[in-house]
Amino acid sequence: MQILRSSSSSPFGRKIKIALHVLGFTEKVKVEPAQTLDPNDTLRQQNPLGKIPCLILEDGNVLYDSRVITEYLDYMAGGEKLIPADAERFDVLTKQALADGICDAAIQIVYEGRMRPQNKQHQDWKDYQQAKVDRALTTFENSPLPQVQHNSPNAAQIALACALGYLDLRFAGEWRKSYPNLVAWLDDFTSSVPAFEKTKPTA
Repeated sequence: MQILRSSSSSPFGRKIKIALHVLGFTEKVKVEPAQTLDPNDTLRQQNPLGKIPCLILEDGNVLYDSRVITEYLDYMAGGEKLIPADAERFDVLTKQALADGICDAAIQIVYEGRMRPQNKQHQDWKDYQQAKVDRALTTFENSPLPQVQHNSPNAAQIALACALGYLDLRFAGEWRKSYPNLVAWLDDFTSSVPAFEKTKPTA
């Protein structure tokens, strides 16, 4: 059986968990928690970067990061389930990267607050990362992704939903005040993709 190393709160790990549900692979992959800050966790041997998620294949090979794993799962499902094969492919991949970038920047803000004492935190750095989040959200707000056909989201839609879910988790949903189109989009995604609620972070 394949093993997914992740955590409950990781938006990147959540992407893969949703993909597993959508593709019907939940019985083929065991999810094991990983502690990225624990030097004794085997994660650092599985992924030299010590980042999650990573997928351990049955032959011992390891895939990372979430975009690579998404592509692999799509391939194992026969292709064109999460990532189109036609010209639309590059639009989906680009928007997936933009949504992932929201998570990258948001995590930097969280870590700045979590890893440094209050008097040593760099507000300029936090503002720099927040500006990335704001620009990306504005881009999606002005041109929302298509609504999800029942339980058949593509990789970009999954990534955006997980990014918005992470902002809800770590920033008390402050984004919702300024992006009504995205709020409506996420509501539709939640009702169309049951795995989004099933994979909701616990902490």
